[in-house]
Amino acid sequence: MMLLIHSDMNFIHNLGPAAEFFIYDSIKIFILLIILTHLMSLLRFYLPIEKVRDFLAKHNFYVLDYLLATIFGAITPFCSCSSIPLFIGFLEVGIPLGVTFAFLITSPLVNEVAIALLIGIFGWKVTALYILAGILIGVLGGVILGRLKMEKYVEEFVWKIKSDKIKKAEKQKMSFKKEMLLVSSEAFAITRKVALYVLLGVALGALIHGYVPEEFFEKYFDGAGIFGVPIAVILGVPVYANASGVIPIIQSLVEKGIPLGTALAFMMAIVGLSLPEALILKKVLKWPLLGTFFGVVVLGMITIGYLFNLLPK
Repeated sequence: MMLLIHSDMNFIHNLGPAAEFFIYDSIKIFILLIILTHLMSLLRFYLPIEKVRDFLAKHNFYVLDYLLATIFGAITPFCSCSSIPLFIGFLEVGIPLGVTFAFLITSPLVNEVAIALLIGIFGWKVTALYILAGILIGVLGGVILGRLKMEKYVEEFVWKIKSDKIKKAEKQKMSFKKEMLLVSSEAFAITRKVALYVLLGVALGALIHGYVPEEFFEKYFDGAGIFGVPIAVILGVPVYANASGVIPIIQSLVEKGIPLGTALAFMMAIVGLSLPEALILKKVLKWPLLGTFFGVVVLGMITIGYLFNLLPK
């Protein structure tokens, strides 16, 4: 009986911090999410996908085109699986394989949802470093995959697809008010799409924050010593989720004592690589290229994890 009373008292005692975590983070994240989705929707309205794709196809700026592809990936709100149709479309119009991979790597790692969540939870400094890290992985990964000349490992049907000429109707003249309504509509649509995942992620983060002992995660990640980062990445790859559900959980892991780099490497593996993505890519890539792609990205994430762990606390 006394044990039950003690257990109930612990539950009630921990409920306050968990509830505070959930309410505060939910409000903060949604405010940032609405602001940033509006800004990025505005950018996408005046910089449509077709223009960027055609620009990259017609010009060759060597390393700069990899950087442009990663920046384009950063402003498109796609997860690892939904980026693949654009990946195929890039190859169809003649964009080099390495440049196309630079986009595919960066798109799920860096987007307005991830940025809003990271700012709200870890602040501007960590967010800026994370954006640079995501772009760096995209650029270097794309350059490496491009230099390996592995085009022969792309399935033949991809090269044979002849894209129909898109009949572009002239953009109707819109008033500034209508343009802003369209931008706002897209921004709120993205927010609604991820809202449930944000709340679920924050709720799980609140439970971890309030009820899971610090020693639980330290045992598996921090306790692994120098192997903590690669273990975190390997454990993250089989999981499929987007940043909206994962980042609040990462916050709780860091607060429980997991090094920031290990936690972010775990998150990168979850949002940037996944088994569903591998299954979809297998339809357009042969095993040597698919394995090389995953290997290069995993090594990049592990390296970034170690570098973040070197940051002063």
